[in-house]
Amino acid sequence: MIELKTVLTRHVPVRYFEGGLGPDLVFLHGAGGLTAEDPFLNALAAKHHVYAPLIPGYGDSEEAPEIRDMLDFTLHTWDVIEALGCKDPILVGHSMGGMIAAEMAAIAPNDLTRLALIAPAGLWDDDHPVVDMFSTLPFEMPQLLFHDAAAGAAILTAGRNVEDPAFLQAYLVTNARQLGMAGRILFPIPERGLHQRLYRIKAKTVIVWGDNDRMIAPTYAHAFKKGIAGSQLVSIPEAGHMVIVEKTAAVVQAIGGLD
Repeated sequence: MIELKTVLTRHVPVRYFEGGLGPDLVFLHGAGGLTAEDPFLNALAAKHHVYAPLIPGYGDSEEAPEIRDMLDFTLHTWDVIEALGCKDPILVGHSMGGMIAAEMAAIAPNDLTRLALIAPAGLWDDDHPVVDMFSTLPFEMPQLLFHDAAAGAAILTAGRNVEDPAFLQAYLVTNARQLGMAGRILFPIPERGLHQRLYRIKAKTVIVWGDNDRMIAPTYAHAFKKGIAGSQLVSIPEAGHMVIVEKTAAVVQAIGGLD
């Protein structure tokens, strides 16, 4: 059973999900946020003791104006892990969370031995620009995030009409709060010099990517693999950026190689 709890850090009380039995695993969510019902989170908890902290400003968590840039995000998340009492957990990050996880592994290479990066942000290639989610409308998101756009739309909207004013109002209010925080490291482009730091990562690393990722092109998977010595790349067919939703079992299996 996944429970929502709170842990105190220097800057802000952090809300986090916890559940499951097994090796400690910390999961860092993407810009879309996280809920206790998330299928991927529950799949991880079937084999691990999972901690999934919310980035400040997500869910019912407090915002943290002190967390302003990439270094702040990185050190804050290390503070969270310390407050949780985790010692060398498996660190897993998806998209924006993958960007933070990679920075954490680079800045403290001797404190982490296992790392899973799932379609992480953080690099930039002018020939394959990452989609600007801040200028993307709700109806455009399923095509960008999912291999199966129709199924993705049903998941994102839970059957609601994306053109309904009430839905749009709730969507925009939530996004303004969440993406306001995410924008500190993702806007205008998600590039904060990570490519210069990847060489510092010593953790055993698996990189997971959906072959049909239209948000962050699979070419970035090879850039991460090239930058992280000894890393393994797992490419998953018929999956988009939300590979954790479309191919949950395959992603969990790839992470299982780190146990």
